[in-house]
Amino acid sequence: MKTDVCRYEGHYLSLVERDHWEFVTRPNAHAVVVLIAVTDEDELVLVEQYRRPVDARVIELPAGLVGDTGDPDEPILKAAGRELTEETGFEASRLDHVMDCPTSAGMTDEVISFVRASGLRRVGPGGGDDSEDIDTHLVPLDQVSGWLRRRHAEGSPLDPKIYTALYWLTHPDD
Repeated sequence: MKTDVCRYEGHYLSLVERDHWEFVTRPNAHAVVVLIAVTDEDELVLVEQYRRPVDARVIELPAGLVGDTGDPDEPILKAAGRELTEETGFEASRLDHVMDCPTSAGMTDEVISFVRASGLRRVGPGGGDDSEDIDTHLVPLDQVSGWLRRRHAEGSPLDPKIYTALYWLTHPDD
């Protein structure tokens, strides 16, 4: 039987102990959605935003929390559409759940849901909510590898989930 003891509860994170193992959980959301969004022009949609834990602007896929809007039962695909529009200004005519994966199974119980977004159309400016400062990058798929290498060489941290997305884009039947 699992016995959880909350050692610290913050606004965004809680430290929990279970069977002598400490890990982090999110008290304000039940999942994370990560979008693999490609425009009709074959451009991968990436975002760049400041991340306090690493004190840097990180290049990553559009993503966000599920259930942090006050609806604890928010469906994954609804959250995916909301986050895509909020962060990038795009709306998708189609959202497909790809896979669920733990983010760091030794440190957190957080699970991310990868969602493929297609049929994109611009409906707003993006940029995130009032607490965010998000830049959107549209990178042609045939140039994304070189673009990422250049940005990394310039000192931009890259979220490795980008490479997971690129795998699924080039191996759709796996």
